[in-house]
Amino acid sequence: MTIRLTTVAAATALTAAALLLPACTPAPPPGPVGDPDPLGHVHAIAPDGTGVLLGTHTGIYRIDEEGEATGPVGGYEFDAMGFTVTGGTWLASGHPGSSTPPELGAPNLGLIRSIDAGETWEPVAFTGTEDFHLITTDPTGTLYGIGSTMPSLRISIDAGATWTDGATLTGVAGLAASAEAVYAATEEGLQTSTDGGVTFVAVADAPLLYTVAAADQTLAGVDTDGTVWRLAPAATWEQVGTATGRVQAIAATGEGLVLLVDDRGIVRLGPAPDETTILRPATASTGERP
Repeated sequence: MTIRLTTVAAATALTAAALLLPACTPAPPPGPVGDPDPLGHVHAIAPDGTGVLLGTHTGIYRIDEEGEATGPVGGYEFDAMGFTVTGGTWLASGHPGSSTPPELGAPNLGLIRSIDAGETWEPVAFTGTEDFHLITTDPTGTLYGIGSTMPSLRISIDAGATWTDGATLTGVAGLAASAEAVYAATEEGLQTSTDGGVTFVAVADAPLLYTVAAADQTLAGVDTDGTVWRLAPAATWEQVGTATGRVQAIAATGEGLVLLVDDRGIVRLGPAPDETTILRPATASTGERP
């Protein structure tokens, strides 16, 4: 099924404290009458060739270069609280939907995996018990996640089959990993680990970010004032744009681009400062439902 993507504009600006508290929340309230949001809240965005993938309250959706949204991929309507892609593998976590196969877990999905671009999924770990609000992977395939049952960073080097506990972090709102380091956007500021998530230290002179993403040499994030930042290879922070309303999801690409979902819709920034493209604007829906 193909639908038009919309996003719900935030009614009020959120305080920094609220932005920094990751939580399992219900879908946002509907917009005005005649302007429903068929996808609900977007938890994650990931590059997908010339398009993007979205992890939402109602499954994974593929957005093509024309801005058309297709999904939920494979017909799986689970709540993808966490979603990441490594190589040809999709990994997700969250809660089952009304038609989710019971073997994927309830009330929490734990970690589930698809090796056929979302057409089928299989349980991997923590089935029924864990809900990873934040999950990311580095270029080697090492997984890092923070679940709802404990504050420790969890780490897996075998595609999610087994896990070890890393550092305990406070108030984590964003998690990202590059080849060199793991990054956590926390209420105490941006933290980084160069020992695989065992210990973290503050990143000097970093903006107060509430969401963060990494890819190759690109580290990006959004601060509590809505400024979008990118850490250049020379280790200097540069402003690459401004978000409109709350940023629901963010991703970085190896080409130095930043992808995000905010009140404008799906937005691409960079690589030059203030180079902004609306891949899919937030517009009134025709009322179609996936």
